Amino acid sequence: MCFQLKNKKMKANKLTPNFEVKSIRETIEFYQNVLGFSLVMVVPETQDGIEQSLTGGKNYVYALVSKDNIEMMFQRTDSFKQDVLLAKDISMGASVSFYMEIDGIDDFYKQIKDKGLNPTELKTAWYGMREFYLKDNNGYILGFAEKSE
Repeated sequence: MCFQLKNKKMKANKLTPNFEVKSIRETIEFYQNVLGFSLVMVVPETQDGIEQSLTGGKNYVYALVSKDNIEMMFQRTDSFKQDVLLAKDISMGASVSFYMEIDGIDDFYKQIKDKGLNPTELKTAWYGMREFYLKDNNGYILGFAEKSE
């Protein structure tokens, strides 16, 4: 079945992926400590407000992090499955990579390797990008690339 939507009134403003995760706290720590993202907000398990930092001993169901022009949302599995009904019977994970164009890929690659993580080899792809891939703490594939000179 093939069809085409011609909705000229719909305007796409931005794309912010929402990742299903096991632990909000562990995921935030990975994205802050390994990738340099900043926490924008978290929602506690009680869902009675929005907080700007993690509090010891508290459990969370949602978080938003950012770095430069990139934002990512994380939602704990139970909350994600409740909100995104199409994911109800699907196991966590995806056959997709989240590809980020960055500056300073050589230094960043060295930092990732120095932290004991296992990125793919840093190489120049046939389309002219120097890139490597890395799995985050939940198994999602993150791609990092910079235009080659």
